[in-house]
Amino acid sequence: MKKAVVLLSGGLDSATVMAMALAEGFEVYAVSFRYGQRHAVELDCAIEQAKAGAKQHKIVEIDLGSFGGSALTADIDVPKHDNVDELTDDIPVTYVPARNTVFLSYALAWAEVLEAFDIFIGVNALDYSGYPDCRPEFIAAYEKMANLATVAGVQGRKLTIHAPLISLTKAEIIQRGLALGVDYAKTTSCYDPAPDGRACGRCDSCLLRLKGFSEIGQSDPRGYA
Repeated sequence: MKKAVVLLSGGLDSATVMAMALAEGFEVYAVSFRYGQRHAVELDCAIEQAKAGAKQHKIVEIDLGSFGGSALTADIDVPKHDNVDELTDDIPVTYVPARNTVFLSYALAWAEVLEAFDIFIGVNALDYSGYPDCRPEFIAAYEKMANLATVAGVQGRKLTIHAPLISLTKAEIIQRGLALGVDYAKTTSCYDPAPDGRACGRCDSCLLRLKGFSEIGQSDPRGYA
């Protein structure tokens, strides 16, 4: 079987991407990060998701929190809204500086060791919070860099960064996942969950997730505060 490294955050998008990689016949090596985020519920979800088919699951310890600069890693309030129409095109304070660049670098290192030539990431450029490292231009540039920076790339064995959700709406992502049997009760998207793990229902990510389920006439199985 072909090997693939899948970035598995514990969220809805990455769970869907892992299911897609498995459906394509890849042997999945999942990688998650304890990066200084203010809550650990997403890692609990990632552990449960990895049981659905990952050959191996690593949780890597890094400390982006030492730099701060984000409501997810520092003592900055997570923005809340009453409905999805209040979201703007501005990059919100929940953006973690260089996070996907760092995460992909770790995934790339493991892919080299595994002799895997495929990395899957659940970035999305439609129903998302406007993060610069979720755009197609970023993924294309990173893939080009990866093939310049690795032994396999220099030897002509091309590595591919797969971002299969990048042009899908949240509703379309959920439909794909449901068709592949993803249990969305074992995913979390919330930026500011309650101590018991329930989602807040009012942050950007919760509102976009709820909008996606509503558009396909489904109820979100994740608990909300």
